[in-house]
Amino acid sequence: QVRLVESGGGLVQAGDSLRLSCTASIRTLTRTTMAWFRQAPGKEREFVAAISWGRANTHYLDSVKERFTISRDNAKNTVSLQMNNLKPEDTAVYYCAARPALLGIADTITGYDYWGQGTQVTVSS
Repeated sequence: QVRLVESGGGLVQAGDSLRLSCTASIRTLTRTTMAWFRQAPGKEREFVAAISWGRANTHYLDSVKERFTISRDNAKNTVSLQMNNLKPEDTAVYYCAARPALLGIADTITGYDYWGQGTQVTVSS
C-alpha cells in the first residue's frame, strides 16, 4: 500500500512560482515511478509530469516542459513539482500518483495505482 499526501498549493499571480510536494507513506519496500496530474474545473484529469525511481527518466506535458521541473528524494519518499512562470491555464487541482517502478513511466490515468487527495493551485491573471 502507498499513501500519498500533497502539499504546497495556493493562490498566486501569473508569472509567479510555486512548489508542490508529495510525501509517500510506503508500508512495504516498494520502488515507484511518481507522477503529477491535474484537473481543471469542467475538464478531464491530465498528465503533467513523471519521474522514474532512479531519476534518470522524466516526461512532461508539452505545455509545461519549459516551466515545470519534477524531482524526487527517495530517501525522504518525496516527489516535488517546481512550477515557474505560472499561467491562469495552470489553475487546477494537482494530484500526485505512483505506480511500481518496474512498469516504467506512463502518462495515462489508468497507468497509476495510487493517488493523493490533491492540492489546489489557482493562478490569477
